[in-house]
Amino acid sequence: MQRPMFSFLTKKRTIRRPPPAQNTRTVEVLGRALPLSIRENHRATRITLRIEPGGRALKMTVPYGIRRQDVDDFLSRHEGWLRERIARLDAATSSALADGGSISVRGVRHRIEHSGKVRGVTESVLIDGEAVLRVSGLPEQIARRIMAFLKAEARKDLTARVKVHTTAIGRPAKSITLKDTRSRWGSCTHDGALSFSWRIVMAPPDILDYLAAHEVAHLKEMNHGPAFWALCEKLCPGTESAKRWLKQHGSALHAVDFS
Repeated sequence: MQRPMFSFLTKKRTIRRPPPAQNTRTVEVLGRALPLSIRENHRATRITLRIEPGGRALKMTVPYGIRRQDVDDFLSRHEGWLRERIARLDAATSSALADGGSISVRGVRHRIEHSGKVRGVTESVLIDGEAVLRVSGLPEQIARRIMAFLKAEARKDLTARVKVHTTAIGRPAKSITLKDTRSRWGSCTHDGALSFSWRIVMAPPDILDYLAAHEVAHLKEMNHGPAFWALCEKLCPGTESAKRWLKQHGSALHAVDFS
């Protein structure tokens, strides 16, 4: 007698991991309570700590399931590094945006001088060999007028450099938009719209040129692969040094408070 045959279908077992946990706490640095967000990442193999643009917050990525004590030990070991970086940001932005203060324009530190006139333009002038940013209007309007001046100068410089680089690759930009983004210095959409942080005009001209070249390169290479970086380097031979400059000094530009 032939025995009946049976087949069994088994489902492949899927191991479901819980979503990454995220919590927040505060860390005191140089007398300031900075918010610290801690996010677990299943792929992380070590703890990484990042100072958010402007030095107003901290972000930490940790391996999944890490103990709180390990986080505390990491912060304790890197306390000196954290204090040094925050102090550097504070020093770079310690001068208030008021008469007698200072601000960087195209990488050159300018002394802020209130003209005393209610009407007039904001202008960069050289007085006895000193770079001066002369600002009109009421005293309480100085920061706002400086911001308007920087936006106008940024648009002028970025428009000029974008034109140079788009001509070089034979791809036009659809538009140029200026924003005050803190997560990125620039962006490029698939339809060719370029966006930049106007704060880049506070950096030296070669840094602004790199940013323009970077986003224009995306018009041809919408990625960060080898072909993209080769094109970026071709448009801006100082690409690597500019990247290092932004990594080291970019937070100081974001830290300038125009409110």
